[in-house]
Amino acid sequence: MKTYVCQICSHIAFDQAPVDCPVCRMPIENFENNPDAVKKPADPENLCAEDRKHLPVIQVNRECSLNQSAGYMDVHVKIGEIEHEMTSEHLVNFIDIYLDKKFIMRTMLTHRRIHPATALRLNVNSGTLTVIGNCTLHGSWMKRVNLSSPFTA
Repeated sequence: MKTYVCQICSHIAFDQAPVDCPVCRMPIENFENNPDAVKKPADPENLCAEDRKHLPVIQVNRECSLNQSAGYMDVHVKIGEIEHEMTSEHLVNFIDIYLDKKFIMRTMLTHRRIHPATALRLNVNSGTLTVIGNCTLHGSWMKRVNLSSPFTA
């Protein structure tokens, strides 16, 4: 899978660069193909402390709290099973969420009075949810879950 990074806002696009960035609206010329754009654990079976602070944790709840209709689900995301620090020098500055490799939202974060987490309500029954958290010092970290499988990842 190819990864393209917007040089303006650090948005990551999969497979091909978009005509215009969905986050900052800059043209395709601002995207660079970067196969190392997303960090991965050296050993996914034995995560080190850095991995455990940066990999997104995704909880999918099929019983939506606001809409009881079929097809809705709540998704809660936090960055790291060990909570990431949020200082002015070292923080998770945004969380991007994709459905089937298509960007659907960005949550911008600041270092004061906020935890590196976000939530959303989806009106889907299946697909692959991808979450990318961006650390100002350690780059972008990604986790994927299949929405057809009920579990926390």
